[in-house]
Amino acid sequence: MAITAQDVNKLRQMTGAGMMDCKKALVESDGDFDKAIEILRKKGQKVSANRADRQTNEGSVFVQTSDDGSTAVVVALGCETDFVAKNEDFQKLGAEILDVAFSQAPGSVDELKAIKSGELTVGEKITELVGKIGEKIDVVAFEVLKSEQVAAYIHAGSKLAVLVALKGTDGKDVSDAGKDVGMQIAAMRPVAVDKDGVDSSVVEQELKIGREQAIAEGKPEKIIDKIAEGKLNKFFKENTLLNQAFVKDNSMTVAKYLDSVNKGLTVDSFKRVSVSK
Repeated sequence: MAITAQDVNKLRQMTGAGMMDCKKALVESDGDFDKAIEILRKKGQKVSANRADRQTNEGSVFVQTSDDGSTAVVVALGCETDFVAKNEDFQKLGAEILDVAFSQAPGSVDELKAIKSGELTVGEKITELVGKIGEKIDVVAFEVLKSEQVAAYIHAGSKLAVLVALKGTDGKDVSDAGKDVGMQIAAMRPVAVDKDGVDSSVVEQELKIGREQAIAEGKPEKIIDKIAEGKLNKFFKENTLLNQAFVKDNSMTVAKYLDSVNKGLTVDSFKRVSVSK
């Protein structure tokens, strides 16, 4: 059957796909719009497969916090270029995925992508947008944090977000302090909340490095272990959140800053999520 410009435009309005792609799909489906849409979706799947090895180092983070401030969710949606990250359809999809993640509370990225949002799953909607844009798009990360109060910090450019779980709030709104700590985490990349949270393999590696450095410097055998312990404590001070110098006031640690805001206030856990791995 003859495919008119009106038919092509209608399919474009329905799918957002390019004019030539819509025309080819309508020709292939003999004017059947449902079949044409399925053809375009399959094209999206093909594009997605072809670009599977591409890097998604651009994108946006999307964050939502519950009304009572006890729960926060972050989704990082990645793409190949900053141009696509600013695309309206990309931003709409990210917001939609966030809504699904917040309302359905999936346990993983794979579970999130399998949930339906309307007639399609999240994964199918991503594939559909890949077909429209022609660039790899994927959920890079998804995290949920719950505590007495959870503060969210989004770094400039919306490519990095931090969730901070706070305890010892005494029912007070300490979100500003939480955001300050989120900024700290974004900038200083701590490996754990405190030394107790550092993996034992990391501790052993730091001690090993400390011993090797001391031996290389010709230090006496009897003080090698003491020197290694000192270097480990320096590692804890520089790389664990509560022991780090507070970026807004280097005269105090993060732990002391939080205690100054509210006696006993501290960080229970945190999540640092970026669009680039």
